Amino acid sequence: MEPQSTKPKLLDQLRDRIRLKHYSRRTEDVYLDWAKRYILYHKKRHPQEMGKKEVEEFLTYLATERNVAASTQNQAKAALQFLYKEVLNIRLPWLGEVQQAKKPKRLPVVLTEKEVQMLLAHVPLGYGVLARLMYGTGMRLLEGLRLRVQDLDFGRAELFIREGKGAKDRVTMLPKSLIEPLQEHLKQVKKVHEQDLLKGHGEVWLSESVARKYPNAGRDWIWQYVFPSGRLSVDPRSGVTRRHHLDEKALQRTIKQAAIDAGLTKNVTPHTLRHSFATHLLQAGYDIRTVQELLGHKDVQTTMIYTHVLNKGGLGVTSPLDRLV
Repeated sequence: MEPQSTKPKLLDQLRDRIRLKHYSRRTEDVYLDWAKRYILYHKKRHPQEMGKKEVEEFLTYLATERNVAASTQNQAKAALQFLYKEVLNIRLPWLGEVQQAKKPKRLPVVLTEKEVQMLLAHVPLGYGVLARLMYGTGMRLLEGLRLRVQDLDFGRAELFIREGKGAKDRVTMLPKSLIEPLQEHLKQVKKVHEQDLLKGHGEVWLSESVARKYPNAGRDWIWQYVFPSGRLSVDPRSGVTRRHHLDEKALQRTIKQAAIDAGLTKNVTPHTLRHSFATHLLQAGYDIRTVQELLGHKDVQTTMIYTHVLNKGGLGVTSPLDRLV
């Protein structure tokens, strides 16, 4: 069987299976990319003709020669597992034996409260509410971008996060200081949505299950993104013109530039706001289990990393030089 004739067919099968399982567009792109890289690494051999030896060889190559991060190797492993199980109907129970990429032990970058104030003061107006909301709730970047209007409960001062990491829902607090700014922000978003409707657009992306259950929900106000894009775009899957949420890369660039403008000397990203949220709650005396629940961590050990950041200096030890002073 020639690779030229089977490769496109295989990738089409993989794409169709991913969409049938309702995976995100991001996952679709990543899984297709790893499938291509796996096939190219083995000189365009069809995966059906390869097995344990070839998969192990590719994943080990990523860890030992490419020196990829552990998370990257795990991503490749997940993609190949999906390809073999869902498309080729072959299980790979031995993948756990593959040499693992070393996962470095790194402490998260955390800003002081003063540094957070300085950073937020330099975030442009169009991103200011979102940046404050991310710090005030501890949301991940995509969790903030994917917020819908109905996820904000102003009466209870709560925020509902749907399908966070691990496809889990959770509730966190809505900072009271942001209620009025958010309400004003939504007034402007609603005006844009109403204009889109008048022009024959105004439909937002919905998962297939929701779209099937509520056929007209895509144009309803409550399902619109809280932080929509400034322009309409064509959905590459369906061809429908919609208004998606803000671009994550644009926010990442904005936060990075704000940190530079504020004179901060730390490597600041949107995720730094989440790290700072957790650390500042622990500093304020909140129980680590409460912080774990607010962050949506499956294991409290993941949350425990912030207790190390709380220590002043090296494990809370005073330098002998300071004693001399």
